[in-house]
Amino acid sequence: MSETDKSPAPPPLQLAFPKDAVLIDLPAVEDISVPPMDLRRAIESRVTLRKYSGEPLSGGELAYLLWCTQGVKKVVPERATFRNVPSAGARHAFETYLLINNVSGLKPGLYRYLALEHKLMIVNLDGDLAVRIAESSFNQPHIKQSAATFIWSAILWRMKSRYGERSYRYIHLDAGHVCQNLYLAAESIGCGVCAIGAFDDNALNHVLGFDGEEQFVAYMATVGKKVEE
Repeated sequence: MSETDKSPAPPPLQLAFPKDAVLIDLPAVEDISVPPMDLRRAIESRVTLRKYSGEPLSGGELAYLLWCTQGVKKVVPERATFRNVPSAGARHAFETYLLINNVSGLKPGLYRYLALEHKLMIVNLDGDLAVRIAESSFNQPHIKQSAATFIWSAILWRMKSRYGERSYRYIHLDAGHVCQNLYLAAESIGCGVCAIGAFDDNALNHVLGFDGEEQFVAYMATVGKKVEE
């Protein structure tokens, strides 16, 4: 029996969402087609980019990036999920939020990725949201210019119920795994990424409606199509 099987039952695998929430279907994983790219080439060509073209991401490309960063491959009911990224004890403490600026078929605003359903949920379509998130991140301009900005919030109890105070270490290690997958996946579809760790925690959590203790932003990353050279 594995350590995961012997551990106490963890908190819910995903934050609950309202029954009347507006959900948006994403292209099925098996239907997503991306150009083949050698892993070594993806690793060696990966760089941080803060300037993007005005070309939108397609719905399929967004679904691919979400699948590569938090896609669920297997569910052990009420105990764990196994995903495309590693996580301490298979706890997967993150919820993925998306600031959408330029994705085909989606209105600008804030969305949440429901990994178990492989769907998007509309959270907030306020027109000034991109400005407020950028202001909370020391006015980094690429947040407003990206096609999408990935925002990973940690649900502390999902990790802490097993690992106690060491959870803070594991959450930040897990954030690195997730963001590196985003960098490599984006490279394969002609996109660039800029990881963001510089933000005002209190201000950003307030804008997003998080309490800053049980749920808080751990990491962010902008994504957009590369500017042709």
